[in-house]
Amino acid sequence: MKMLTAALVAASMLVPAAATTAFAATPADALVVAANIDDIVSIDPAEAYEFSSGEYVTQTYDRLVQYDAPDVKKMVPGLASKWTVDDAAKTITFELREGAKFSSGNSVRAEDVVYSWKRVVVLNKAPAFVLTQLGWTPENFDSMVRADGNRVVATYSGDFSSAFVLNVLASRPASVVDAVTVQANEASGDMGNAWLKANSAGTGPFVLKAFRPGEILNLAANPDYFGGAPAMKSLIIRHVAESATQQLLLESGDVDLAKNLTPDQIASITTKGNFTVETYPQAAVHFLSFNQKTESLTNPAIWEAARYLVNYKGMTDSFLKGQMEIHQAFWPKGFPGSLDDTPFTYDVEKAKKILADGGVKTPIKVTLDVINSTPFTDMAQSLQAGFAEAGINFEIIPGTGSQVITKYRARTHEAMLLYWGPDFMDPDSNASAFAYNADNSDDKYASTTTWRNGWAVPEEMNKETLAAKKEADPAKRDAMYIDLQKKVQAKSPIVIMFQAATQVAMAKNVSGYVNGATSDFVYYRLVKK
Repeated sequence: MKMLTAALVAASMLVPAAATTAFAATPADALVVAANIDDIVSIDPAEAYEFSSGEYVTQTYDRLVQYDAPDVKKMVPGLASKWTVDDAAKTITFELREGAKFSSGNSVRAEDVVYSWKRVVVLNKAPAFVLTQLGWTPENFDSMVRADGNRVVATYSGDFSSAFVLNVLASRPASVVDAVTVQANEASGDMGNAWLKANSAGTGPFVLKAFRPGEILNLAANPDYFGGAPAMKSLIIRHVAESATQQLLLESGDVDLAKNLTPDQIASITTKGNFTVETYPQAAVHFLSFNQKTESLTNPAIWEAARYLVNYKGMTDSFLKGQMEIHQAFWPKGFPGSLDDTPFTYDVEKAKKILADGGVKTPIKVTLDVINSTPFTDMAQSLQAGFAEAGINFEIIPGTGSQVITKYRARTHEAMLLYWGPDFMDPDSNASAFAYNADNSDDKYASTTTWRNGWAVPEEMNKETLAAKKEADPAKRDAMYIDLQKKVQAKSPIVIMFQAATQVAMAKNVSGYVNGATSDFVYYRLVKK
């Protein structure tokens, strides 16, 4: 008991003084969430490419078509009321919803949609590839997407079906911004990018009131939301990196939801009658990767041996219990086209033989970048212990989420412990990230795990990835993705280990919270207290 009391006192010292006074008891019309949100690099929907920023974009913006609460597995009309498809002409025509307005009060126009998509293409930030894969470029965009009264006519190029295109247009970068407001806040030709990093200009159920990186997202309800005003007048997402502090805040009534508790804390919470815990399967896969720009890590024997140096069961039976399951392929379990076989187990002797047969001289030293919060630091320490048994010595380099991700995008790491979620719910989203890299040049940035790890994917695998994208037969398409996953399992510097599950602890009076398989499918607008 003394140890527990000391731990809680220590945790309370980590809470900013302002926080302890501002949220002594959450109001009935406000939802206060404790979460680790330090991965946010940008909240502009044309640039937002992190889990936490994806969750934010969903609260403040809409797409023409989208997966929405309460059934996040079904595509529904968003800002479009209906659409017609012409597969032969590779064109989709969207008719806009009547009466939809931006938080500024401006009506949603077809011109806003065209501007929103064009700025993604022109700015060419991290998520731009999601839209540019439709054949859109800054030079040809105006000829491929146009406003026609209350309609948006979108033409695409490429060998894929209209169903694939709709999934692309239901993704985060296809969010619609208020062109009039954004253009009024441009600076030095940035198309409002700097302004949108601190403001919102959408149609969503909430409006941004304040964003302080590494501290808070403060949102207010949009009373004119076309889907109905949220019951909560305020949504406050507080950055709380330490899970012990999250638990303390939840138990003291300072927050309504805690999103990053450890399995031990979850077990503790469930024994108390004032809280509920919900588990939500996630599409995110967690992996260890080796940068191929580091010469000492290019031997395929290291990649193969690594798969037998991960203590999968040891982690999922202890500190990852209930929060991750063993999964060793790039497309998550529970979706068509997934490979659910788990052929690798912790086997040090087998790993040693693979290294010796491959001519790898040990010991070798490798830096391992990791986000400095649970469960990542615990995972890194487990990997450090396991790999050391075979003479691969990890030097753990902790950093904030944004620091680690920025380093990863710059290809300056050696080994990386990170996660990946699909950009849209189609297996090509992950196949393109884990099994495709047609140009590995430093100046050909691609938002993929392959490019970021400097892995020049074999041409055969590149071709199969492209072929799977355009395959019209669902069964054949799924089989192609399963084959690609087997090839990545067999020979790749990216070792996929787990599939995540999110456990959210909440006060018992909270209902209506929706958490789908990705951060884009997190919805607060139906929450009641």
